[in-house]
Amino acid sequence: MISTRPFRCLFPLLLALLLACSLGASPAWAQADVDAATADQRLDVLRKQITTIQKTLDGDADVPDAALSQMKADALAASAEADKVAADIEPQLASVQARLAELGKPADGAKDAPDVAAQRNQLDRSSSALDAQVKLARLLSVEATQASEQATTVRRSQLQARLGERTSSILAGAFWKQLHAEWPQTHLRLQNLGNELVNAARTTPGSVWAIIFVGIVLVLAASIWISRHLLMLTSTRVPHGRLRRSLHALAVLVLATATPGLVAELLAFGLRWSGALSDKTGVFLSSLIGIICFAGFTAGLGHALLSPNRTSWRLLPLSDALAARMGRYPTVFAFVMVLVWAAERVSIVINTGLSTAVAINCIVALVLSITVAYGLLRAERCWRQVRAADPASPTTPLWLRCVVVIMWLALAASLVSLLVGYVAFGSFVTKQITWIMVVVCTTYLLTVLVDDVCMLLASTPPPPDSANPVLATPKARDQAAVLLSGLGRALIVLLMLMLLLAPFGEGPAELFQRLGKLQDGLSIGEVAIRPGSVIQALLVLLVGYIGVGFFKRWLQNSYLPTTNLDSGMQVSFLTLFGYIGGVAAVALALSAAGIGLERIAWVASALSVGIGFGLQAVVQNFVSGLILLAERPVKVGDWVSLGGVEGDIRRINVRATEIQMGDRSTVIVPNSEFITKTVRNVTHASPLGLVQIKLPLPLGTDAEAARALILSAFVDNHDVLDTPAPNVQLDGIDNGNLMFNATGFASSPRLTYGIRSALLFELLKRLDAAEISISKPSTMVLSTIPAQPETPAISAAVPGATPAPPPPSTPPLTS
Repeated sequence: MISTRPFRCLFPLLLALLLACSLGASPAWAQADVDAATADQRLDVLRKQITTIQKTLDGDADVPDAALSQMKADALAASAEADKVAADIEPQLASVQARLAELGKPADGAKDAPDVAAQRNQLDRSSSALDAQVKLARLLSVEATQASEQATTVRRSQLQARLGERTSSILAGAFWKQLHAEWPQTHLRLQNLGNELVNAARTTPGSVWAIIFVGIVLVLAASIWISRHLLMLTSTRVPHGRLRRSLHALAVLVLATATPGLVAELLAFGLRWSGALSDKTGVFLSSLIGIICFAGFTAGLGHALLSPNRTSWRLLPLSDALAARMGRYPTVFAFVMVLVWAAERVSIVINTGLSTAVAINCIVALVLSITVAYGLLRAERCWRQVRAADPASPTTPLWLRCVVVIMWLALAASLVSLLVGYVAFGSFVTKQITWIMVVVCTTYLLTVLVDDVCMLLASTPPPPDSANPVLATPKARDQAAVLLSGLGRALIVLLMLMLLLAPFGEGPAELFQRLGKLQDGLSIGEVAIRPGSVIQALLVLLVGYIGVGFFKRWLQNSYLPTTNLDSGMQVSFLTLFGYIGGVAAVALALSAAGIGLERIAWVASALSVGIGFGLQAVVQNFVSGLILLAERPVKVGDWVSLGGVEGDIRRINVRATEIQMGDRSTVIVPNSEFITKTVRNVTHASPLGLVQIKLPLPLGTDAEAARALILSAFVDNHDVLDTPAPNVQLDGIDNGNLMFNATGFASSPRLTYGIRSALLFELLKRLDAAEISISKPSTMVLSTIPAQPETPAISAAVPGATPAPPPPSTPPLTS
């Protein structure tokens, strides 16, 4: 017998372990206390940060624009952090409240056990602390949002004040006197900046400069090699189509941006090697590298869109002459941008006087205005020459003319503002013109690229062994490509609008931060619609429909052919399964979106009211369609006759049934007609077709010989079935004629007409060979017969044939 003593020793240990797990292993309130302390620290930091921003904005001192932009970004970040803290605490609060609900309230007059009372008190304190923290986090989020809006308001008001501020005109003598007075100090500061850069370059070892020089040479050589072989690489590595030119343009843009940027970064690396540069100078070098990269981007963008040397690779619909005339303009424009913006950065670094800063801004704006005006004049002059040489060339679109006129007006307004003293406004207008030009051209390039990629996906057929039921047909691929292209281009246009709004206080980072607020969703009653849930629901719906399509394809190609179901029943089963699968996919998508089926009772109520007023016929036809698919009084492939409509059923839809008539036209019949009216289904009980021919023969005809002749014609016809066997019966004697009724069966009622026609041809031939005539019908009654001229009998020249005698004269018949 096995001793139980060792197991008895384990029982106390197991009991202690269970008690520790149930009572002491990370209880909810203990964890809540730890998280509450962390949340208090995070909220305290956010409170101090928001208070500092509010005090700065409420102060009387003017805050620089860069500081306002940073405070706005900090406020938005604080708001997001506060929302995150609240979202982190809410599950803990719900857990503590659920634990309190489990404990319940003590009964009247009864006292809790000491441990239960201590646990309830601890949970109450945790619940109160967590609830207070959630409310504080929500309050801080609101205050941070208000501070962000206040920073935007201050920034906008300062921008308006700065744009409306007037200084001395550059045409006035006082302005130049003040500039002359500030020149010695400005010149000294420029010398100091130059000396600092020269000293930094001298302190860098020569070996480092040699390595940097080699790197620059390698970068330039690689850029030249890539630019020469770029067309060949694009032509050989990219599939044939429009995508080649857009990818080539993108490669040109990337190469033009990276080459000067790498060269500038290598030179700045040499200057920073010794660490002798001040912080201001370091920031100046970083901004100068950014300016050079942006200038290279602008030049590459212009060359990529114009493509003056390759007409077939040009993205813009321009003539060769105009593209060649404007081929060097992007480089000139980029060089001017580097000069003018570098001059502005230098004035900021050396902290020039007011007159010097105004003069630099004015010169920068004038140079940019002259450059833009030069490009417009050059393009218009070339366009007029092209029109004079070829009058049949297309005219300028109206919208393009309006854009050119607006640009000229803006340049004129900028020039006038600069001359009369509104330098800030004039400089702002000129810079906005150049910024809008770059953003619009970039948007055009990206939209073309997205469209070309989507069209390539549409034109690429799936592999032969692919069983994708969604994108298997060219039409489905075209629709998917158009939808993806539209969505991609819409996102690019939205990004363009964000970039155009950046100078007015809503930069991309700020707008993306605001878009992050959408994660809280929109509450409609008890239903919260969140972007993440909507995307999840769309994905569930897409996956559901794809899964239903795959399963239908498997049923159609693999499973149903192994069953004894006929083709019509298989189609009905697939249609019914498609309806059920679609409803299930929609239900799962609603659940993924947070809309449970129990929450759409109001939708059903609204639908019931609509059904009562105007949707009775639709619902009746829908239910009738389900009955047709379930009971199968008619099915796909049946030959039916309904209310004068006779033909084959091609498809049973949700609302109506498609019937193809004999003339290949299609009749749409509501499903309720098949349920509420009398329907003749020719192929419902049996697919066999009856071939029936009635022949009146003279009374003196040998009945047995005629019967054998007719029966042999039926038996010899290959389309007449042997089982059931054909039959010839004598119906009776009518007006001196023997009435023979011959019947046979065909494999389908649709074949009976052709078989009957072939049998009639054969019977007439055999009756004529057997010299058996067919009696004339006795049902025709004529009042008079017009006289007809005698015509000679015409017969085929058959050897041994006897010409037919002329017809005897027939006396007129009267009724």
